[in-house]
Formats: sequence, structure tokens, C-alpha cells
Amino acid sequence: MLARLVLGTSGRAALGSVEPALGGLKSIWRCSQAFCSTPKGVTYRELKSLLNSKDIMLIDVRNTLEILEQGKIPGSINIPLDEVGEALQMNPVDFKEKYCQVKPSKSDRLVFSCLAGVRSKKAMDTAISLGFNSAQHYAGGWKEWVTYEISEEKQES
Repeated sequence: MLARLVLGTSGRAALGSVEPALGGLKSIWRCSQAFCSTPKGVTYRELKSLLNSKDIMLIDVRNTLEILEQGKIPGSINIPLDEVGEALQMNPVDFKEKYCQVKPSKSDRLVFSCLAGVRSKKAMDTAISLGFNSAQHYAGGWKEWVTYEISEEKQES
């Protein structure tokens, strides 16, 4: 039926010419599904666990004023979005001097956060384009973090 729709004909010759193409498309589709399904976002629970294990560098990409006014996730460092690309390409001495942290290597696990996930996604994409292939982002951002933290505090008291 697909051969008829695609080629407007029927018969073995048409099927014979379509089957290899369909096989190739199926192969491409499977590969793209595997690539696209690679998890690049972390949940609140995953982030809490990673922070407790000290297995990540959490980078808050909001501007400094936002962080001063709203607060930040404990353990995060601030590198505003417009500085991320430059910061990840700095030499280690300059990075340490500016951000008071050891510069991450390309194999280190980076997680980016912001207010609600838009800027952190951009920062993650920048990091990946620079070879930081383990980069992820916390899509819930500060808004979600605060909501969960308040909820957990209420449950504990």
C-alpha cells in the first residue's frame, strides 16, 4: 500500500525499489531516536543527589542581581549566561581567579540552572558545543527548587 501511495503504482518492481529505502529510513529513525532520547535534563531529586555526592559543578546562569535578590541553590556557582562560553574556554588560572572554583574539564559533569530552565538550556547547548558532552541542565530552575525545598521543610516540621 505504501508503495502505491509513494510511487502511484503497484507490483513487485515498485515494492522492490521501495523496500531498501524504507529500511534505510527505519535505520535513520532508530538512530535519531537513540540520539534524541539521551537525557540532558535533571530532576529535582537527581540534582539533590548529585549535589550530596559532590559529583557535579552546578552553574547558575542568572545575572548576579537576580541571585542576590532571590537566592541560589546551595553549592552552585554563578556564571551569567553571557559569560558561559568565554568562561569555559578560559585558562584554569583565570577561571579560578574569577569564579573561585577549579575550572571544569570537558569530562566533568556540569549542570546548569537558572530561574525556569530557558537560560540553563542555552548554557548547556553552549557547553556541549565546546566539547563538554556531559553537560546537563535543571529545567525546573530556581522556581522549582524553592517550591520543593519549602515542601520538604514543611514535611520535616
